Amino acid sequence: MKTIDELIQDGVEGKRVFVRADLNVPLDGTTITDDGRIRAVAPTIAKLADAGAKVIVASHLGRPKGAPDPQFSLAPVAERLGEILGKNVSFATDTIGDSAKATVADLANGEVTLLENLRFNAGETSKDDAERGAFADALAALADVYVGDGFGAVHRKHASVFDLPARLPHAAGDLIATEVGVLKKLTEDVKRPYVVALGGAKVSDKLAVIDQLLGKADRLLIGGGMAYTFLKAKGHEVGISLLQEDQIPVVKEYMERAEKNGVELVLPVDVLVSPEFPDLKTKAPAHPTVVAADAIPADQEGLDIGPETRELYASKLADAETVFWNGPMGVFEHPDYANGTKAVAQALLDSPGFTVVGGGDSAAAVRLLGFDENAFGHISTGGGASLEYLEGKTLPGLAALED
Repeated sequence: MKTIDELIQDGVEGKRVFVRADLNVPLDGTTITDDGRIRAVAPTIAKLADAGAKVIVASHLGRPKGAPDPQFSLAPVAERLGEILGKNVSFATDTIGDSAKATVADLANGEVTLLENLRFNAGETSKDDAERGAFADALAALADVYVGDGFGAVHRKHASVFDLPARLPHAAGDLIATEVGVLKKLTEDVKRPYVVALGGAKVSDKLAVIDQLLGKADRLLIGGGMAYTFLKAKGHEVGISLLQEDQIPVVKEYMERAEKNGVELVLPVDVLVSPEFPDLKTKAPAHPTVVAADAIPADQEGLDIGPETRELYASKLADAETVFWNGPMGVFEHPDYANGTKAVAQALLDSPGFTVVGGGDSAAAVRLLGFDENAFGHISTGGGASLEYLEGKTLPGLAALED
C-alpha cells in the first residue's frame, strides 16, 4: 500500500488529487454537532495542499436515495473544513456535473474544493458493477491521482471507495495508515490481558466480532441494549428492554463457548430502568430506578448499566494491556443514563494499556461527555469498518489501495 509521503515524493505539484474522505458528520439542521471526522482527515488534505496539489475532497453524508436531498448537503462541511485548514474551501454543488467540472478547473496549486454528497448519485452505492463503474469513470475524469483516507467507508464496495482507485494511481492517506496500524495491534501479537467492551443497541450487529473474539480476547464486557439479549438467554426477565429473541440461541452458544475457551464473559449485575424512554431533546429528568439485572420489572426498560456494574467493569479493565471498546453502555445522550458509558471511558483512561475507542457512537460519546480525546490511545473514525476488520473480513476500500 503506497503511502501519501511516497506519493508526494514522486511529485503532486499541479496534479489534481482526489481525496476520498469520510465527512459523514452529525448535523442538527445545518449545524455540525461533532466535527471529529473533519479534523481527522484535515492533516492529509493540508499535507497535499502544502505540496502544491489541487485537492478535490469527496465524501458521503447520511443515506440519501441516490438523488439530491438538501438535508444531506455537504455545504456546512465545506465551511467547517475551511476553518480547520485556515483557508478557503470552494464547494461544488454536484458530484460530476457542470459545477464539479468548473470548480475543479478553477483550482490553483495548493487550493482545495469539496464536491457535493457522493450519494446524490445512484452510481455511488449501486450493486450493479456497470452503473458503479460508470460513476467511477466520471469521477476519475476530474482527477489525476487518488488518495483513500475515508476509513469509515472502507468496508463499503462503493464507486468512490472500491472502483475509483483502480482507475487512477493511488495511495493511502495518513488516517487510513494510522487506523490499519492500530487494528493490527488488536489482531497480531496482542499484549495481554486483552479486554473488549461491547455495547450498542443490537446484539446482531456484534455477533460476528464476538465470534472472532471468543478465540482472541481474555475478557468480554457486555453492555448497552445488546446486554438484554444475553440476560434473557440466561433466563432473566428483561421487561420491555431492547431484545432480539431470534438471536438467543446464538448468544447461548457463544456463552457456552466462552466458558469452554476460558474467555471471561461479563454481564451487567444491575441496571437503570424506567417505564419510558427519556426525552433526548429536552433532557428532562428521567428519574430511573436501579434494579438487579435478574430482577427487571415486566413493565420497565433497561437503559444503562447500574452503579455496581460500573465498578465491576472498571475493575475488569484496570489491569488490561490492550482494550478495545465499541458501543455505549446506555442511552448516553441523556445525562441520567450516561454514567455507564462515562465509567467505561474513564476506565480506559485509567488503564495502563493501549486503549482503542472503536468509532461510531463510542467516539461520539467520548466527545459529548467531555473527555480529552488525546488521552486515549486511539479513537477510530470508523465503527463498522473497525468491527469488520476485527471480524477478519477483507475490506473493499483497503483491498483497492493495495498495489
